[in-house]
Amino acid sequence: MKNDVVPVQIRGILPAPSGCALFVGNDDKVFVINVEPAMGQIIGMFLRETPKERPLTHDLIANILKGFNISVDRVIITELKNSTYFARLILNQQNELARKIVEIDARPSDCIAMATAQKRPIFVSAPLFEQVEDMTEVLDRINENGGELE
Repeated sequence: MKNDVVPVQIRGILPAPSGCALFVGNDDKVFVINVEPAMGQIIGMFLRETPKERPLTHDLIANILKGFNISVDRVIITELKNSTYFARLILNQQNELARKIVEIDARPSDCIAMATAQKRPIFVSAPLFEQVEDMTEVLDRINENGGELE
């Protein structure tokens, strides 16, 4: 995979007819990834650092990784095929003997949840970033209208 990536952040999360619209982007462009309602809620909880009574699945995974000295290094949203986004979770394992980097194919929503929970960077491949429709104006209108589209 090319190292040509663009850094992005979560710019907004809104309920949508198909689940939850996750607005992802930077100052140049914002695009939407539709995720399941529960994933939108989880990502929102991690963004707001909402206390939880019990660990969520993404917390459990993070704890397991930590037990093996593995950390999330970064997330890369790689491509869009047939209206489905693909992503890679980049893991880093380091001990006294060596450092190992592992890339895992995962849903963008899971990758974003893991990155958000652990405050790790999110990237989009540059070709994908050029390909996606810019939704900046839509997000700006929603923000101006108190979270609702006109």
